[in-house]
Amino acid sequence: MITEAEQVYAPAARQALGAFGVEPTDLRFIRLAENVTFRVTDARDGSPLVLRLHRPWYHDIVALQSEHIWTRALVQAGIEAPEPLLTQAGESFTQVEIAETGERRWVGLARWVEGEILADVIARETDTAASKSRMAQVGAIMAALHNQATGWTPPAGFQRQLLDADGLMGPKPFWGPFWDQTMLSHGERDLLLAMRDRLHAALTGYGKPARTYSLIHADLHPSNVVIDGARAAVIDFDDAGFGWHQYDFAAALTAYQSRSDFAEFRDGFIAGYRSMRAISDEDLGLLPMFLLIRDMAILGWQHQRPELQQTTELSRLKDRVCEIAADFEPPI
Repeated sequence: MITEAEQVYAPAARQALGAFGVEPTDLRFIRLAENVTFRVTDARDGSPLVLRLHRPWYHDIVALQSEHIWTRALVQAGIEAPEPLLTQAGESFTQVEIAETGERRWVGLARWVEGEILADVIARETDTAASKSRMAQVGAIMAALHNQATGWTPPAGFQRQLLDADGLMGPKPFWGPFWDQTMLSHGERDLLLAMRDRLHAALTGYGKPARTYSLIHADLHPSNVVIDGARAAVIDFDDAGFGWHQYDFAAALTAYQSRSDFAEFRDGFIAGYRSMRAISDEDLGLLPMFLLIRDMAILGWQHQRPELQQTTELSRLKDRVCEIAADFEPPI
């Protein structure tokens, strides 16, 4: 059955494929989220590809090109990620108009990463030890990204957002004003504003040490890790920017905070990370602060998307954030 989203976006997807010189034997709609994603089968060699129609308001073309520059560099460094392809004109993206909406969207094409989403594997896992081992895979591949990023110099003109003190906890944070979330009471709003200022001061005081600040994925949770046997790959670099490694840790772990075995998930992740890259106990001690920052950022992300319904899960997140913020003391 053809969905409404597929009807709206498939003609533009086919137009974009022409710019890449691809005649698809199969064009399958995958999802409509921040971006519109299709899986494509290339008639020339049968290879699977992923086509993304990027949301028009999030990144400009320079930032999108920079995303592809980094993912290409990661692939060249031996890290599994979707390898971007070029148009016939040698460009990373082509632009198309969506007839039904009047939008103009940049479209990129990359090689499809085969495998299963790791979050789905963990969700059906009943053995905590096995889940801990899975989280170690996430930690190891994140460490590999950080190793590449800290040893790599981006080319001139490279541009991604700054997830620094201002980008996370400034008056105009990148993912939106979490303190304006409509489900907050006046008292809760004031609480989060006060915590925002304290966290901003803490991040500013911590600075940007090269050992823990570089390009990061910024959304490397198990839903963005694909596994195929022993192989693990990272997908969806849409949120990648310059930020702290501990924020990447928080992105990987925050969805599991309410689990009774969260400590096992955390420890497995850290062990996997440390198997590939060192991090001091002092720097690791900032993880609770970055978990809170990540949760606050998610509230802001949700606030910027009024089309999303306010779920019970979001309400629980708000309650957790406010409970923690009520007596949290930034460790720096």
